[in-house]
Amino acid sequence: MIFIFAIGGMAQHETFDMKPEAPDSVRGEFRPIDTITPGVQICEHLPMLAKQSHRFALLRSLAHPNTSHKNSSLLMLSGRSKLPPNYKDKNVEGHWPSITSQAGYATKSRSNLPKSMMLPEVLYHNATTQVPGQTAGLMGRKHDPWLVEAMRECKGNGYPTRSVCPDCYPLSDYKKPHKHRNEPLFATPNLEFPAGVDAFRFNDRQRLLDTLDEQRRDLESRANVAQFNRQQQRVISLLVDRHTRAAFDIFSASPKVLERYGQNKFGWSLLMARRLVAASVNIVQVHLGHNFTWDTHSQAAPILKDRLLPPADRAISALLEDLAESGQLDETLVVMASEFGRTPKIFVPKGSRNTVPGRGPWGSVQTAFFAGGGVRGGTIVGRSDAHGGYPIKDKHTPEDFAATIYDALGIPHTAAWYDKEDRPHQIYHGEPIGKLMS
Repeated sequence: MIFIFAIGGMAQHETFDMKPEAPDSVRGEFRPIDTITPGVQICEHLPMLAKQSHRFALLRSLAHPNTSHKNSSLLMLSGRSKLPPNYKDKNVEGHWPSITSQAGYATKSRSNLPKSMMLPEVLYHNATTQVPGQTAGLMGRKHDPWLVEAMRECKGNGYPTRSVCPDCYPLSDYKKPHKHRNEPLFATPNLEFPAGVDAFRFNDRQRLLDTLDEQRRDLESRANVAQFNRQQQRVISLLVDRHTRAAFDIFSASPKVLERYGQNKFGWSLLMARRLVAASVNIVQVHLGHNFTWDTHSQAAPILKDRLLPPADRAISALLEDLAESGQLDETLVVMASEFGRTPKIFVPKGSRNTVPGRGPWGSVQTAFFAGGGVRGGTIVGRSDAHGGYPIKDKHTPEDFAATIYDALGIPHTAAWYDKEDRPHQIYHGEPIGKLMS
């Protein structure tokens, strides 16, 4: 599975659940276009995906009760509608485990690579607080997805909150030219795992990959030495295997492939995810954005039209085409969601210095995207009201969203994980959405 998380709240009205008959203050300035599936329309700024509607399904009635970015991220990334008892957003060990962690726990390993990975960077709120929901939480840190940190921090003329580097820009003026200070902005990651460093901090220490050529012989000769613990042996095995290392080296792809996915953070991230699942990683979680990139509370139309929708359209379309042409789409589930949707009405936030309107956070409904892995392409499940504010048909919860993923991965409905006191915790908390699947 490739789980694409569009951090910040992707607007349903400007993407997959348009309301062309609604008043101007609701429908916005974008117009719908026909897809190749009769009766299915999506945003005019997603023309490549419109040509692939036979490969994806849309759930237009996914809802939960929260509007906080951080809290809602935990709900959607973990597949739970309520916060855990005694919840504190900075207490990672007390959070519900992520869908990616639980799916990794419950599936069988297919290679020497970890079963679950996350890329291209850790999500932070305003670059200071880690966004909840990215770890194994209550399961324990040893079950965290392995972080593949490929995105390098960009410090140009403003913090790039809407970054799809190298075409990023500061929030204060999205048209302002941007000059990068740190190159490269996206790179084949340094794979490292020194003793005492957990999986979530996988890439925060020694740069083993930089010196891999010099160390290869030594590592190969020592890989079976008893003094290495299980995790160290696994990493050494990963590092010395040229086939697994090649999965991370996306810039070895042809210029045609790189252009097809898009020469930006979105394209490179999905190309790396595609290579990792091909190399037998079970679950790859891809962050489509960083500092609440899709939080279009102001300047919504120009930001989406000029900066976010085109690269997302290109990258996701390339991923689906690539998987389909290789014959792997039927066995690879692709899912995309945000922490929530956006408000029905467009407005200028109170106190904003920018007069270009947008939409506020809205947990009451969002559209989730499903493709491959047994999904019935060309399908619409659920319906929101005339203003796109609330589900009026087939309402579903984060629990159902997660259960659909687990079921598609073949995880038994009785599956459980065990805490440090050996107490079982059920993985399923909802029902799979049968109408999405073939």
